[in-house]
Order: sequence, then structure tokens, then C-alpha cells
Amino acid sequence: MNAPQMPGWNLALRFGLELAALVGLAMGAWAVSAGFFQWVVVVLVPLTAAAIWGVFNVVGDPSRSGEAPVEVPGFARLGIESLILGCGAGGFYLSERPTIAIGFGALVVVHYLLSVRRIQWLLEREKSRQTSPGYAYEVWPCLVDGCSSAACGHFP
Repeated sequence: MNAPQMPGWNLALRFGLELAALVGLAMGAWAVSAGFFQWVVVVLVPLTAAAIWGVFNVVGDPSRSGEAPVEVPGFARLGIESLILGCGAGGFYLSERPTIAIGFGALVVVHYLLSVRRIQWLLEREKSRQTSPGYAYEVWPCLVDGCSSAACGHFP
């Protein structure tokens, strides 16, 4: 199955949800911390979430550039997205904005309902080399002989 194309308006909705999730994470971090630590957490939590979102991808994902700095299976990518978006909604709730949390959560559900083909595509994707049945046996000689270079041909 080829990667399904996402309409521009759905990509725009997704981008808005990503940004709103980062805001929700920052607001939640502010609500549950205090003092100087509050300032540190309010910066680190959304930055960490954004880094995770941007680094761990599925090659060819139609909602992204198609590149994957760190390739993960589709179910892992879907889990990362759901966790970050869900925590964003939780952050709004923790900051005493339950109406925004519910509205945001509803928009996330709508986005995923409109992205069923992408979700199916993601769930069919496995991490290419590391999940192949012979991968462990291909690397085993390197572990025994102590080889760790790409020159041996066992490592990509």
C-alpha cells in the first residue's frame, strides 16, 4: 500500500494541533511546578516533546517530509503522536482550562478520524532492517568478534 496523501487542510489542522500540544505541555508544566524549577520545566518539557516528535519517524510518512532521522515502526510513531497530543490536552486540564482541554481533545479525535488511511498505513509499517527475521543473526558475528565498524558489512 502506497502512502496515502493528506489534504492540505488536514495537514494544517495537524500542524495547529502540534503547536497547541506544545502550548498545553508548557502550561501543564507551569501548573505542576514552582520556583526556579518552574521556568526550567516550562522550557524543557515542550522542547523535549518537539524533539521527540521531529526525530522519531516512519520513512515515507505522508504527513511529514518522508525522511526519518531515527526510523521507528508505525505503531511506535502513532504512540508518540498520541502520547504528546494527549499530554497536551492534559496540560490544558492541569492548568485549569478544562474547556480548552476537551475542545483540543475533540479536535485530535476528529483529525485521527479523518486520517484513517494514514493510520492504517502506519500500522502496516515496520522498522525495515531491525525487524527482519535474520537481523539478529547478521549482527551476531560482530558481537562475538568485537567488530563494530561499517566496513564489516554487518552494520548499515
